Amino acid sequence: MDWQWQSVDGAMTKGPLGGEKTGENPTSRGKLGTKRSLQTDASGIPVGLAVGGANVHDTRLLQETIEDCVDRAATKASAWENLCLDKAYDSNAVRKLIESVCGYTSHIRSRGEVERELDRAPGERPRRWVVERTHGWLNHFRAILIRWDKKIHNHIAGLYLAFAYFIYSRLGVFE
Repeated sequence: MDWQWQSVDGAMTKGPLGGEKTGENPTSRGKLGTKRSLQTDASGIPVGLAVGGANVHDTRLLQETIEDCVDRAATKASAWENLCLDKAYDSNAVRKLIESVCGYTSHIRSRGEVERELDRAPGERPRRWVVERTHGWLNHFRAILIRWDKKIHNHIAGLYLAFAYFIYSRLGVFE
């Protein structure tokens, strides 16, 4: 696990049957949906998860996502850990939560900021694309792309099963 650079982002999926933790999806004409907030390490392996209704803002799921993260103390991670977030998380309350409470160095692009990342050294560029790629991988599973489970525990179990598949495939178990 590479704990030095981590990313968090949310993604909305359809939930036509409703159930726990569903809400009106603002991007799908008010149809029911679910939002998953996902934290990944630098290589895209999921390490934290929170699920809410599709109408819940990303910042409201952030603390739950970070708290769900696997035990970093057991892995002897360095004190210098970076958390990359997109513009939706740009607020003083989020920066305080990340830096003071959780102990991360935040990398949040400010709203209205022009891209300046190319001026940075290659090892210092925030890696927000990693979590986006992991959301794309999760969408390859039909039961995750469209949530058919009414009970949230069944949906979360499916997500964790997909996480286990990713980790084992990274280790070369399925070859």
